[in-house]
Order: sequence, then C-alpha cells, then structure tokens
Amino acid sequence: MKEIKIESTLYVFENLEELPKEAFSLMQKAIEAREKAYAPYSNFNVGAAILLDNDEIITGSNQENASYPSGLCAERTAIYYAGSQYPNAKIVRMAIIAGSKLKKTEQPIPPCGACRQAIAEYEIKQETPIEIYFMGETGKVAKSNSLSNLLPLGFDKSVL
Repeated sequence: MKEIKIESTLYVFENLEELPKEAFSLMQKAIEAREKAYAPYSNFNVGAAILLDNDEIITGSNQENASYPSGLCAERTAIYYAGSQYPNAKIVRMAIIAGSKLKKTEQPIPPCGACRQAIAEYEIKQETPIEIYFMGETGKVAKSNSLSNLLPLGFDKSVL
C-alpha cells in the first residue's frame, strides 16, 4: 500500500478591507448580486461575481425552485452565463458571498460540490487557474489561487 497526501493552500483575510483592490471591487459586485437571490425555501442567499480577461464582470445569484433539483447556484448561474455570452474569454477571478437569513454566517463558505465541478471544467478548458475568493455574510474572506485547491482529484474529460 502506498499513502498519498493531498494538500491545499488557502489564504485568509480578516475582513473585506484587507482584500486587494481588484478583489474588493469584485466582492462588492457579488454582494450586490446576493441581494437578487431567490431563495424562499432554504433562506440561504448566495451572490457570485466573475471577472473575465476582457474586463467584463458577470454576476449571478442562486435561484431556487419548489422542485429542488431545478434551481441553480449563484456560481453556476454566473459561470454558465459567462460561457454562453463570452465563449472565448477566460475567467480571471471569482468572488462569492453566502449567508443564511436565519442565522449569521461569519466563516468563509466555499462553493458546493456541483459548483466546484462546473468551475473546474472552465479552469481546465482555459488552461489557466481561476482565483476564487469566498466568504460568509461577514468576517473572514478565503482565497484559493486555483479551483484545484478546493477540488483535489477532480473528474475531467481525460477519464472519459
């Protein structure tokens, strides 16, 4: 038997004000997007903002449905719109803010597994890493230099 150790590196900022200017601006767009979330069932609102290499900023918010699988997360709403409207643009950076209406969320909340897989597809497609900043409603902000830190041993087209 052989042991394989997998490590991930994240950077943690104490608050929004510690972020680099370009990340702070993008997180502000994610905060605005979160206000547009439609989450009457989970009461968990998420906003995402994506900076493309053509300087376009795309935002998305989670959109729920009474038939739960029919809804869509904020990250995928934004990433799929970016892919459909700007198919040749690369995603440079993504900012995500998430929080419950029922309790205060102060710890960074990363993308769900389905969103990690969707982001991974674009990172592989564009052959460059995507910086991802994520936070709860308030408090610390985590940064990953690549989706691969959040989804080690990812599933991709090489196994098909």
